[in-house]
Amino acid sequence: MKIFPAVDILGGRCVQLVQGRRESATAYGDPLSCATRWLNEGAEALHVVNLDGAFGTSSKNAELIAEVIKKTGVEIELGGGIRSVEDARRWLETGVDRVIISTLATQDPDCIRTLAQEFGRERVMPGVDAKGGQIAVHGWQETAGDYIGWAKRFEELGAGSLLYTNVDVEGLQQGVRFEPVKRLIDAVGIPVVVAGGVSARADVAGLREAGAAGAVLGSALYSGKIRLKDALEECL
Repeated sequence: MKIFPAVDILGGRCVQLVQGRRESATAYGDPLSCATRWLNEGAEALHVVNLDGAFGTSSKNAELIAEVIKKTGVEIELGGGIRSVEDARRWLETGVDRVIISTLATQDPDCIRTLAQEFGRERVMPGVDAKGGQIAVHGWQETAGDYIGWAKRFEELGAGSLLYTNVDVEGLQQGVRFEPVKRLIDAVGIPVVVAGGVSARADVAGLREAGAAGAVLGSALYSGKIRLKDALEECL
């Protein structure tokens, strides 16, 4: 299992949100400095989110993100504000390893097939953001049907992996809810990376045992509740 430290960017700063609320942002400094810190501590991949894009300004932070891609040279999955095939194509051509497409994947599911055919399925990662068992879209403000049903459809359309986020626990630093994670992993045959609630070494161990391909560390990593070193050791 792989660990992905989160580098969430809002207004040019690396931040962490609670439950996706913009007003809850806590800033942690320059994105490249944060990324470099986690790489120096042993991370081999990053989970980058353009929060300004998620909130409506898709072009914002583009130069910063391109700098992180170029200067780190590591595996990067990127999400936030990807609202068209053209947006996804631009980021993939910039050099990210995978694009995370969430609302777009439910609005235009065929975009998954299009991108998979053009770039390879391993570079296409639909986001399965679940809220009360329903897939959450439009900044987690609306729901659009059973998350398992959508996950299966994404796989059928050519997705190479999925990012599962439990919106109900995201940012709260209170642990992972394993039952919905296991349901999803058992329902599909492609790798699933899990975000939301990863707050302790036991969470990482539980995800590994459940068969997750990766875990995203966000708020709990930045607050010091979980150490990157401990998370990495659980993956050995």
